[in-house]
Amino acid sequence: MTKKKKSILSDQRFIVLLVIIVLCAIFSGLSKEFRQYTTILSMLDFSYYDLLMAIGVTFPLITGGVDLSIGTGMVAYALIGGTLIRNNNCPVALAMLICIVLGIAVGALNGVLIGVMNLPPFLATLCTCMITRGAGSLCSATPWPGLTQDGGWFHTIFKVTVGTGRSASRYPLGFLWMVILVLLMEYILNHTKFGRYTIAIGSNKEAAALSGINTKFYHVMVYVVCGLFTGLAAIAYAAVTPTVQPGTGAGLEMDAIGGVFVGGVAATGGYGSVIGTFVGIFVIMLLKTGLPYIGLQANWQQIITGIVLIVAVLIDILKEKKAAH
Repeated sequence: MTKKKKSILSDQRFIVLLVIIVLCAIFSGLSKEFRQYTTILSMLDFSYYDLLMAIGVTFPLITGGVDLSIGTGMVAYALIGGTLIRNNNCPVALAMLICIVLGIAVGALNGVLIGVMNLPPFLATLCTCMITRGAGSLCSATPWPGLTQDGGWFHTIFKVTVGTGRSASRYPLGFLWMVILVLLMEYILNHTKFGRYTIAIGSNKEAAALSGINTKFYHVMVYVVCGLFTGLAAIAYAAVTPTVQPGTGAGLEMDAIGGVFVGGVAATGGYGSVIGTFVGIFVIMLLKTGLPYIGLQANWQQIITGIVLIVAVLIDILKEKKAAH
């Protein structure tokens, strides 16, 4: 009984869940506006694209790599899709598919540069970050018609409205889809060959290669998965952003990467959890949403978020040292 209790308390996901509860209590106690249902709905709307990016980048981070191009890539794909809809009468469904294909293509490029050509992940993805940011800058600011307004695709799939007029209530159906997606990717990570090999590469790439794992192929596939989720994130981003602005996106990846580390992915790779990423990203979103309600503006938000990330990494280092002993 004691061993089971220790195991739960040492699980970073459980600790992060407690942090979420504490943050909710603090923000709710200090701000009645934060307690409003519309605030929760808004936070969830703007968490979907961060969560999708975070799910994707979990896999490169487990291998000991990183993908710095997901923020600018997400915005670039959203801009390209919106431009095709507005200027070329492209159907929204086709534009969504193009976003996903572009994400997979850039992910595959990252995978080849890192897994086959052995470029450092930081350098390779910094280059594609610059490429995607430039590609997005070639487009003009654009909304996605049929996606953002009430009754559009996002509001139909991600929100359920019950009732009419003032008695109407909206429910965040998108949260359910995200939970299903997280559970699916957690299963893939822990119960499939792809997931096991991803963890093996992060634990010891040379040993994985010697054991017969095609490390180059699986390294490429890790970044393809990351690109796939970046393309999905582009759709969610376009759905909640009235007008996607060119030249933006740099820095958006930090929220996703930060959420992954808060959720317990090892800083050196070899261990991670998609469920951990799920709870970790909500710590970041709670800080972004709640801090303004208690009077702390953007600069303080960044400082506090940075401190939270330092604490998360220190916890990981201490856990590794304890395991080594």
